[in-house]
Amino acid sequence: MCPGSFDPVTNGHLDVIRRATVLFDEVIVAVAGNPSKRSMFTVPERVGLIKQSLTDLPQVTVMPVDGGLLVDFCRRVQAVAVVKGLRGGTDFAYELPMALMNRHLSGIETVFLSGEPRFEHVSSSLIKEVATHGGDVSGLVPDHVLARLLERVGRVGQTENGQPDALG
Repeated sequence: MCPGSFDPVTNGHLDVIRRATVLFDEVIVAVAGNPSKRSMFTVPERVGLIKQSLTDLPQVTVMPVDGGLLVDFCRRVQAVAVVKGLRGGTDFAYELPMALMNRHLSGIETVFLSGEPRFEHVSSSLIKEVATHGGDVSGLVPDHVLARLLERVGRVGQTENGQPDALG
């Protein structure tokens, strides 16, 4: 299981999910709402964007998490491990206590995959902030996600300098 809020899904997320398919026969991408974050996309929109990004991987299932503890969701779907991508030490410091608690509660193990270095600086929050302020985030999210992101921030068909682009 690869859990996250994926608001929006980035190429870094997709890299981790794709690499998880090498380790496991089936991978569930669990899309969670996060009440402490202001979401740009609804959970159903995020599920759709991720599905569209992974059409070439039939062993991947994308589904919403209905709240509650992740370990309860893991039990329901019979997940054997949680896969998390790490961009650096800060991610590890944040993820390790959760991994230990999940193991304490249910025995489920967490597998950490180091992130692709070219995406080390990429987070969904930063993508949204940069796009909102007119910055170019192409190459950091799939093209169909970029189009929806630019639409959502009111920049359909514009590059960072206001000129028409290929999406418009």
